[in-house]
Amino acid sequence: MNTHLLLIDPQNDFCDLPAEWLPRSPVSGEAIRPALPVAGAHADMHRAAQLVARLGDHLNAITVTLDSHHRIDIAHPGFWRDASGSHPPPFTPITADQVRGGDFTPRDPDMRSRALAYLDALEATGRYTLMIWPVHCQMGSWGHDVHAALQAALDAWADAQGRSVAIVTKGENPWTEHYSALQAEVPDVSDERTELNQSLLKELDRFDRVLIAGEAGSHCVRATVEHLAEHLPSQKLGKLVLLTDCISPVAGFEAQQADFFGAMKAKGLQLALSTEIQA
Repeated sequence: MNTHLLLIDPQNDFCDLPAEWLPRSPVSGEAIRPALPVAGAHADMHRAAQLVARLGDHLNAITVTLDSHHRIDIAHPGFWRDASGSHPPPFTPITADQVRGGDFTPRDPDMRSRALAYLDALEATGRYTLMIWPVHCQMGSWGHDVHAALQAALDAWADAQGRSVAIVTKGENPWTEHYSALQAEVPDVSDERTELNQSLLKELDRFDRVLIAGEAGSHCVRATVEHLAEHLPSQKLGKLVLLTDCISPVAGFEAQQADFFGAMKAKGLQLALSTEIQA
């Protein structure tokens, strides 16, 4: 059985790493901590690494997606100011009505019209309200890197197979949220990277089985798999397998992950533990 492993955003910033796994800044000497740690993600990544090692050459291809952001991004605090002139703290939702009412405004007033147009388009989809997240997965940072145990397993697989793991980045456009690895929440017509990734869809559809793991089940895994189920060319959704012991939700969003798992199972996707997967 030809098998493709899709690892969604298995990055340090999303992992609840223990203290001994944290590097220290050569500038301040302080530990560098994950920006948006997901409870259970460190263990998830170890299980994913064990799966890669166990299946070995029975994995015919591996794709890793990487959340990839600029520091100043429409979903980061530094883009916005509240009515008092302060940056909104992480986990603040911002609506178009609040911007129109003056509760929030871009720090650059010239960006207000474009930001409002984005919020209106985002809210019209009915999927999300803009959420301000901690600065995370900043390109060039340690937090952007893949979890070390998983990276070691991927490197060993690549060396044994003589071919590289495919890397797909998403989120570089600071004007739109890009939870899904397949399409931004509001595609930017001037940036093809935000449009539906047809080449990735076609690549995944070539395989008999697509194993899916990563973080977080409430957000990026959910959005990616929803788009995958909607747009997979063959619509053979039974080939898609969610590895439920390699996926965890953002704290406070457990119900969203549970709803996602239930909805995907109803569509015909498989749910399994990584230990249940056979070559």
